[in-house]
Amino acid sequence: MITSARRNNLANHKSAIKRARQNEIRRLRNRAVKTRVKGIIKDVNAAAQGEDKDAAAKLKTAQSLIDKAAKKGVLHRKTAARKISRLTKTVRQLPA
Repeated sequence: MITSARRNNLANHKSAIKRARQNEIRRLRNRAVKTRVKGIIKDVNAAAQGEDKDAAAKLKTAQSLIDKAAKKGVLHRKTAARKISRLTKTVRQLPA
């Protein structure tokens, strides 16, 4: 849950209190997105390790999720590109 921004920081002005409240909401949202990205990366890597036939489909889902995170500013665009590149490389190394 979101705790009161006034109690957890040193903001005194109305605008600073609002800014602290907004930052807390964004922090929680960003954390959720980053957790989803980590989870989907683990899924793709597990599928690649097990030589799963669904690895390509999972890669496509992961790529979409990572791109959305970069678009929203949760991940830096180059970080997103690096993650997608590594996942693609892993999946392409699977025997056809």
